[in-house]
Amino acid sequence: MDLLSPEIKQIFAAYAALPQAYAVAAGGSAAAGTADGSSDIDIYVFVSEDVPKEKRLEIAKKFAKIYDIGNDYYGPGDEYYAENAGRPVDIMYFSKDWIEGIIHSVWEQHNPWNGYTTCFLYTLKNCVIYEDNQGWLAAIKKKLSQPYPAELRRNIIRRNMLMMKEKPFASFYEQTEKAAKRGDAVSINHRAAAFIASYFDALFAANSLLHPGEKRLSEYAEKHCKLLPENFRRDISAAAAASHETVLQAMQSLYENLRKICDCG
Repeated sequence: MDLLSPEIKQIFAAYAALPQAYAVAAGGSAAAGTADGSSDIDIYVFVSEDVPKEKRLEIAKKFAKIYDIGNDYYGPGDEYYAENAGRPVDIMYFSKDWIEGIIHSVWEQHNPWNGYTTCFLYTLKNCVIYEDNQGWLAAIKKKLSQPYPAELRRNIIRRNMLMMKEKPFASFYEQTEKAAKRGDAVSINHRAAAFIASYFDALFAANSLLHPGEKRLSEYAEKHCKLLPENFRRDISAAAAASHETVLQAMQSLYENLRKICDCG
């Protein structure tokens, strides 16, 4: 995907002209250079305050006949099919203050989450800037290019290993075990997914890597992690399948082999 094509640049320019826009950038597969013929255009609009939906609709109508404005299911955003570019477009509006708060809490104060701790930091570090008049986004990208904080690494590993299996009560493993005894397939799937989310959060932290998000995690880990647990692919596949017969064994193996690299990494 050519982000510098006149058609795509027109779309970026429309958002950069918003008075609320602090910076505008491309993300997702377009920014990573992995887009294919079906990939959409992810546009991040960093704003000082909310953009009125009327104005968002006005921009969409310049480029699309089919659009969904104000679909705030995962945060403020719009989607439409850009006729000029022949691509779906996904617009995400990020509050400047909210972004700064995440950077301060996670990157500077080293506070971990239950899974996905550094995902937004990965997004910011790897986005491609279109407009950044005050250098705000460039400064953030520079900050996130500094060495991974050792305390953040330790805190992510500690918290997520606890959530996976080390908590004395209600760890994800224990919850899955109870669900398996009840034959509760929905609960098994739900708790196994939470276990895997914490697993990858700790795995990427052990390798001092920012978490890339939800997609293609096994492939990303195999490509980028210098420390990769034994039987990684086998156990991830078994845990993700969430079978009554194999899920607990797979989770146990994932936990034990991850603990080995976290202890020595």
